[in-house]
Amino acid sequence: MRVALADDSALFRSGLAGLLTATGVEVTALAGSGDELLAAVAADLPDAVVLDLRMPPTYTDEGLVVAERLRARYAELAVLVLSTYAESAYAARLLRSGARSVGYLLKDRVEDSAALHDALVRVVAGETVVDPELVVRLLRRQRTTSAVDQLTAREREVLQLMAEGRSNARIGRELYLSPKTVETHIAAVFAKLGLPPSSDDNRRVLAVLTWLRAA
Repeated sequence: MRVALADDSALFRSGLAGLLTATGVEVTALAGSGDELLAAVAADLPDAVVLDLRMPPTYTDEGLVVAERLRARYAELAVLVLSTYAESAYAARLLRSGARSVGYLLKDRVEDSAALHDALVRVVAGETVVDPELVVRLLRRQRTTSAVDQLTAREREVLQLMAEGRSNARIGRELYLSPKTVETHIAAVFAKLGLPPSSDDNRRVLAVLTWLRAA
């Protein structure tokens, strides 16, 4: 796997590069800004990019803007955005940039090289990854009445794992459910969130977006 990194902290990106290299990942570029990352990707297209959400000059959403530009230019490029904070609005915006090969991970998670590598493998494979901590915080913070309130406790557990990008098989293993039972719960989630079958939309991502907006 070939990955380009972008973070305004030289120390952080150097440490991140070391972690990835130790797991067998080839780091193709180390960028200190969004513009540097765009230039590096244009010169040598990697399998994925990992970039900080907040970068110069305003330290607000520069990383997200760059992620959106990269997604528009390179449809198959996987993008993993790192953030210090669990910001649901930014996570929802990232997911809207594309239903495949995107991820939002808290920076605390990168201390675990196995978790970081797993997230990268999954986004490169076309999955959508949302940090488990963000998922838990938002589910706990959910207060306003919405379609999400119609879900049972088990359906919320299934939705949480869907939000983390888990497959039906993985959900079944974690919750000790049969494949058919998992499918039944997911169908119930889609029905309660008003997501009818469609050949054009990724209903798993739409379900996560519905929940993020409600939170």
